[in-house]
Amino acid sequence: MQKQEIDHILTKMLEYQHNISDLNLTPGKPLQVESSGELVPVSIEPEIKELTPFQTEIFALNLIKQDRRLTEILLRDGSCDLSYALGDKARFRVNIFSRSGKYSIVLRKLETQIPTIQGLNLPGAFNKMTQEKNGIIFVTGATGSGKTTSLAAFLDAMNETKSVHVITLEDPIEFQHPQKKATFNQRELGQDFDTFASGLRAALRQAPKIVLVGEMRDRETVEIGLAAAETGHLVLSTLHTVDAGQTINRILGMFPNNEENQIRIRLSDTVRWIVCQRLLPKIGGGRVAAFEILGTNLRVKDSILNGESEGKTFYEIIRDGEAFGMTTFDGYIIKLYEQGLITEETAMAYASRKAIVGRGMDTIKSRRGQKTTDIDSLELDHNYEG
Repeated sequence: MQKQEIDHILTKMLEYQHNISDLNLTPGKPLQVESSGELVPVSIEPEIKELTPFQTEIFALNLIKQDRRLTEILLRDGSCDLSYALGDKARFRVNIFSRSGKYSIVLRKLETQIPTIQGLNLPGAFNKMTQEKNGIIFVTGATGSGKTTSLAAFLDAMNETKSVHVITLEDPIEFQHPQKKATFNQRELGQDFDTFASGLRAALRQAPKIVLVGEMRDRETVEIGLAAAETGHLVLSTLHTVDAGQTINRILGMFPNNEENQIRIRLSDTVRWIVCQRLLPKIGGGRVAAFEILGTNLRVKDSILNGESEGKTFYEIIRDGEAFGMTTFDGYIIKLYEQGLITEETAMAYASRKAIVGRGMDTIKSRRGQKTTDIDSLELDHNYEG
C-alpha cells in the first residue's frame, strides 16, 4: 500500500460526513468515522466490508513511515502516538495499538484554525486565568473531551496580549500557533525531546514565562512542574481525571506516603485553577462542553493541605465560590438545559449529583409553566376518618 492509497482512503473517509472528529480502523469492522460522538461505517470503492488484520498492519506501518523509535515503542508498549499530515487538507493525531496481536488505528482530526476563548464560548474564568503570572493550571477530563482545544484557546489569548516566551511540550503537536505578540517554541515528543520530564527540565533553561506540558504522566514530570511553578513560571498541563478532587488525589498518588505532606504543601502553594470538562450531546446534533472550575482561595488551600472533610469538600467549595468564577458540573449542566442546548435526559445522565440537577430543572420548568411531575389528580380524601 502506497502513501497515495493511504491518503486517498483518508480523504474519502473525511469527506463521507460533516462534523467528523475521528477515523477508526479496526480489524473485523468496516472503515468508520466518528461524527457527533457516534461511529458511522464508511462506504468506498472498492468496498471494504471488513478490514483484515493484514490491512490494518500495513496501514499502520505506512503511517509510521519506517520510524525506528515509533516501531520499537509499538512493539514494546503495545501502542504509539504520532502525527500525520494529509497534504494541506488535514492533520491527525494518530494512535496505533495492538489487541490480541492485531493492530487497530484511531486518527483524531486536528483543527487547523486556532480556537479562541470567545469563539468556543468558554466560561469567564478563562479570562481570569490569562492574568496569572505563575503557578499551575490543570485542564482535566477523559480522552476526547476537548482539553487540548481549551488550552489552545487559552494560549491564543496569551499570544494576542502578552510579549512572553512560551514553550510547549506536546505528543504530538496539535495546534500550530503563529508568532503574534508572544514568542512560541513548540516541541514534539520523540522528535525534539525524549520524555516530558527531560523536556520540562530543559525548558527551565530556555527562559520561558509559560510552559505547556502535554500531560503529567509520572512523578518526575509532576515534581519538575511543581519546581517550575515555584520559581515563577506559569505551567499548564492536563490529566485524565473527572473532577477537582480526583485531580489532587491522582497527583498525591504518584508519590510515596512519607512525601504526601510535603507534596500537599507544594500543591496548595502552586495550584491556581483546576478545569475539568466533559462533552455532552447537543440538541440538533454536535456536542457542547460542560465545565467544573475550581479557583484557589484559602478554603481550597486548606482542603489541599488537610484533605476533604465534612463541609470542606471541593464540591461545596466550588458551589459556594460561583461569585469568583467557580462552577460545578451540575450548575453548568443546569445552565445548558436552561439555554435549550441539552435535553433533560442528557442533563441527568451526565450529572454528578442527580438530585441537585433534578431540582434545578424543576425550578426552570416551574418558571416556564411546565409540569414538574407525572403525578396527576392529587386531592384530599374528604371521606377519611382519623
